Amino acid sequence: MIIQKEISLPAMRKGFHLIDSLILDTVGELPETGLMNLFIKHTSAALMLNENADPDVRVDMGTLFDKIAPEGAPFYTHTLEGSDDMPAHFKSAVLGASLTIPISHHRLNTGTWQGIYLCEFRNQGGSRKLVITVYS
Repeated sequence: MIIQKEISLPAMRKGFHLIDSLILDTVGELPETGLMNLFIKHTSAALMLNENADPDVRVDMGTLFDKIAPEGAPFYTHTLEGSDDMPAHFKSAVLGASLTIPISHHRLNTGTWQGIYLCEFRNQGGSRKLVITVYS
């Protein structure tokens, strides 16, 4: 059986935001076993699975990405949508638009310290659309 839902995440500030509870609240009870695929329908935001315990990880991830792809760099040619747009596209390409997570015993089978992140790379990114597909 396949269940699919599309949700609009609320606008979030630039940064890394844990969204596990938003996803699980939307889907409801998970099957005994299966897979959950998450797909973000944007090219300037991404999804990531990473540590969910220490909030310093989120700060450091932002710092690292901003050093790798700074806003307003003089060598960007794609500048029509603002100084944060091209770096956002690059960061999104590095992390990716989808995640697939196994489901075991009616739970996401993630590691103890793993959480699902919306990675918002724009200063004013707005609402983001997420497609959630559960295969059982």
